[in-house]
Amino acid sequence: MIEIRKLTKTFGLNPVLRGLDLDVERGQFLALLGPNGSGKTTLLRILAALSRPTGGTVRIGGWDLPAEADFVRAQLGVVSHLPLLYDTLTAEENLLLFARLYDLPAEERRPRVDAVLERVGLKRRARDVVRTFSRGMQQRLAIARAILHDPAILLLDEPYTGLDQDAAALLDTLLREVAVGGRTVVMTTHDLRRGHALADRIAILSRGKIALDSPCADIDPDALPALYSDVTGAATTR
Repeated sequence: MIEIRKLTKTFGLNPVLRGLDLDVERGQFLALLGPNGSGKTTLLRILAALSRPTGGTVRIGGWDLPAEADFVRAQLGVVSHLPLLYDTLTAEENLLLFARLYDLPAEERRPRVDAVLERVGLKRRARDVVRTFSRGMQQRLAIARAILHDPAILLLDEPYTGLDQDAAALLDTLLREVAVGGRTVVMTTHDLRRGHALADRIAILSRGKIALDSPCADIDPDALPALYSDVTGAATTR
């Protein structure tokens, strides 16, 4: 589903991605780990067609980036640590707006909005203004926005940032449901154990390259912090 070859990205004289190679199969959940500055967010921004690579090739669902970005965006749902919602609108109004932006047929918009609100547990708050929502509720609504148009690929950039324990547990459940639904998922996270528990494959990014790429089944979760430190040179407590 995602094919990356010799990907480079520089900002001025600063190289962030250095000839990165990565494949993600259809239906796979990849947890992308790495210290700050390793290039995780830059990579996701390129995959989301929000940033142009300096060099190399990126193909998503058979479409090339950046030349065929419009076709790629139609296949993507994106969730970041920022909800990217209109806080003066209700949950329902937000999703109806995005349904129009996603060009969903008019007759499908409201039934689809009702279905995703039910799925993320916000049906009863559909007509409440988003600024009254907790951080966890806003993140659940952000996931509803991201899956509204039934994308083939979900990109998640540190989606747990700022969530308390209960909200994080709810997000765990939502992401497991999304993954079981057959979507391809790429998630960046600093939480090593959560990434291991949710994903079926882990890639560790270090200094702009993939330093380790392995199925989760081949990695002992108790050994992951030490393995992470070995390949990145960065300490971790999680």
